[in-house]
Amino acid sequence: MAAQETLLPSFPLLSNPQIMSTLTQSIPSTITQTLFVFNSLGSRPDPLAVSSARSKIAQIMDSLSPEDAAKESEIYAGVVRLDEVHDSYEKKLKDLEEELSRVYSTEVESMLRSGEEVNEKVLAVLKAAESGGTVERIDLSCQEVKLIPEAFWKVVGLVYLNLSGNDLTFIPDAISKLKKLEELDVSSNSLESLPDSIGMLLNLRILNVNANNLTALPESIGHCRSLVELDASYNNLTSLPTNIGYGLQNLERLSIQLNKLRYFPGSISEMYNLKYLDAHMNEIHGIPNSIGRLTKLEVLNLSSNFNNLMGVPDTITDLTNLRELDLSNNQIQAIPDSFYRLRKLEKLNLDQNPLEIPSQEVATQGAEVVREFMRKRWGDIMAEQQQRIGVEAERHGDENGWVYWGTSMVTNLVSGVTHTMGFGGATSDGGDKKPGDSYFYHQI
Repeated sequence: MAAQETLLPSFPLLSNPQIMSTLTQSIPSTITQTLFVFNSLGSRPDPLAVSSARSKIAQIMDSLSPEDAAKESEIYAGVVRLDEVHDSYEKKLKDLEEELSRVYSTEVESMLRSGEEVNEKVLAVLKAAESGGTVERIDLSCQEVKLIPEAFWKVVGLVYLNLSGNDLTFIPDAISKLKKLEELDVSSNSLESLPDSIGMLLNLRILNVNANNLTALPESIGHCRSLVELDASYNNLTSLPTNIGYGLQNLERLSIQLNKLRYFPGSISEMYNLKYLDAHMNEIHGIPNSIGRLTKLEVLNLSSNFNNLMGVPDTITDLTNLRELDLSNNQIQAIPDSFYRLRKLEKLNLDQNPLEIPSQEVATQGAEVVREFMRKRWGDIMAEQQQRIGVEAERHGDENGWVYWGTSMVTNLVSGVTHTMGFGGATSDGGDKKPGDSYFYHQI
């Protein structure tokens, strides 16, 4: 079983009984003895030691008689012989590996030709490519495809590839050969992982991997710097790659809803061109303060994180291009007092939250009413704060009083009046931290 798992990356269809049987029959009967001898040899001598031994033997041969030289150089000759034996057995094992690979490829191609794993449409694509025809777009969606043959990845002029709605369990590393690929759709399959080589698709603009069984995205996805749309929804993702934002700075749409995400990586704030972010139906515990840097964001959906999301940071009001915001079905008690700054907001959903600020009655009346309520609230708070500070200033005397007044006002503006009222915006670590992102912002 362990051996089979080790071979899976090279022979992904090893679990197929027919292929396993053919490979087993092609293994020579002497392989057991070969492996036993090879393992009993121990470690191969260091190349420098072998080179030094050869030099010593040559020196001894030049200075002594053949009989004396043979005795004197025996220890050095042993090192050289051990290296040669290693080389011989490594060559035998390498030849066997190449033979198994050849048998495997032949058997898989045979299955393909017989139609056991793919249909006529796949074969038609291969024939077109083999005949020298230019193939730029391939749509094999909903064809019950279980395997894409190796020859398929030689269609190097491919720009669009749709493999959605099939029975694929893996995508081979060979996909990296499709250097011109701009759009890849492998949604609604049974993929449990994506190959690291996907990061070599430097022209990829749209990637759809939704409705699979993915638990993580490869770190290499950050190398797909041309990506403008990424849909990884309806999976089992528990995290996003830590540095994903540093690479995907051209990304405009990110769909990660219906996963098991708990936090956003801090690097998400580097996606400067992001316009659409959907993270509903996850387990999000908090939003990083740095989200305010996504100033091009127009649509943000953080709904249905249920008992986990208890607030949003004040910096969410820096998203001045936001048109739609959905925070429904969470545990939010208050929205930031500076909410009035979201002047372009057209759609707002705050349903199913234990809201206190604003009240449920106000919240259900839409974005404009909520914005006006929060603007008035902000004005009232600032007036009250100014009056209180004025009283304190008089108490400290005229000269020092104005210094006290100015310092207090600036301090309150920077720290956020909301915090003085006991409704601090929740951050990724569930606290009231404001300017700096906590450790959790950079961890998933």
